[in-house]
Amino acid sequence: MIESLISFSLRNRFLVLLVAAGLFAWGVYSVKENKIDAIPDLSENQVIVFTEWMGRSPQIIEDQVTYPLVTNLQGLPQVKYVRGASMFGMSFVYVIFNDDTEVYWARERVLERLNYATRLLPEGVTPTLGPDGTGVGHILWYTLDAPGMDLGEQRAIQDWYVKFALQNVQGVSELASFGGFQKQYQITVDPNKLNYYNLSAQEVIQSIRANNNEAGGRKFEQSDIGYIIKTTGYLKSVNEIENIPVKTVNTVPVKVRDIATVQMTGETRLGIFDMNGEGEVVGGIVVMRYGENADEVITAVKKKMEEVAKGFPQGVKFNIVYDRSDLIQESISSIKTTLIEEMIVVSIIVIIFLFHWRSAASIIIQIPITIATSFILLNAFGITSNIMSLTGIALAIGVIVDNGIIMAENSYKNLSHRYSELNPEDK
Repeated sequence: MIESLISFSLRNRFLVLLVAAGLFAWGVYSVKENKIDAIPDLSENQVIVFTEWMGRSPQIIEDQVTYPLVTNLQGLPQVKYVRGASMFGMSFVYVIFNDDTEVYWARERVLERLNYATRLLPEGVTPTLGPDGTGVGHILWYTLDAPGMDLGEQRAIQDWYVKFALQNVQGVSELASFGGFQKQYQITVDPNKLNYYNLSAQEVIQSIRANNNEAGGRKFEQSDIGYIIKTTGYLKSVNEIENIPVKTVNTVPVKVRDIATVQMTGETRLGIFDMNGEGEVVGGIVVMRYGENADEVITAVKKKMEEVAKGFPQGVKFNIVYDRSDLIQESISSIKTTLIEEMIVVSIIVIIFLFHWRSAASIIIQIPITIATSFILLNAFGITSNIMSLTGIALAIGVIVDNGIIMAENSYKNLSHRYSELNPEDK
């Protein structure tokens, strides 16, 4: 087989050179199209199901949320195993699929099964799918540098301005907000006053919900002008909440302020987002979508951040805490330098030891063609250019040259042997 291939190549030199040139051109194009990252993605092919049921203990979450979800998600096709974790007020279920399973197909199968499993959960509990990212999807962390602005205002800017803008960037799966205070109206009920007025906490909740609502009316025309009727009932201040009537006792309304204290405060927090031990900050984490080019996504996010920063209040700016693009550029640059150095050193050694320019050229020309062709396979198997894949290519240069040297030496040996068998007249 090998002899036939060598014989065919010798008889069709132009065709071999044409194929080699085509592979090299294809390889150069593949190098430009290959996705770049610092590290390979070795995480499992998983879909996360997140369920929130605040105020419940881990044991209740385990019995009423995690267990029903885990048992109903185990029968999905191409699932390796299902893991569940329960904590205070939250449940996480990790559905691990086979490595060759398409991630969005897996998410569709999980979503279909959740439509049935939701009926087994307590009323008002709705499971949701986690972002379509991976364990190495955290590509950029940032904080807001806002001197003189309180943490509640910073979190409002992050949640209602920055987050919506950066989530629209191509390749971003999620933008998680951290730190600060999420503003809310907090009503602290006095149990003694509830007992005095013979009220329950549920009656107070229902009264507030009923008074925090808007309703639409009909449209009517008068003097050839159309009017739309609607009621405005959303609560807008602490004072409006305090004046909500809950019950009437002897024709006297019992209002919220009579039984509770209302204030504007932040949501209860389980932790803080600290920056270098210098105090609390507000920021976010950019999570990359599965299968995207990390370098391109980071570049697009930074460009979008420049546009978003133009709408900030005076003195507010972004402070990038973690940027994987620096690691990507340093890793790729280091490997590229190593590849170039190896190619030069190997070429010099081949020329010196063979001392025959045609033999050396036939060996050296294999290096760029083989390296370029390897990127065709990287794209075919969805492997990014990272520190591990490029290191493997660098280590393979010795094998590439070794094969060429063996073939050149064997050819020279056979030609010498044939030349020695010729008659003196034929030499």
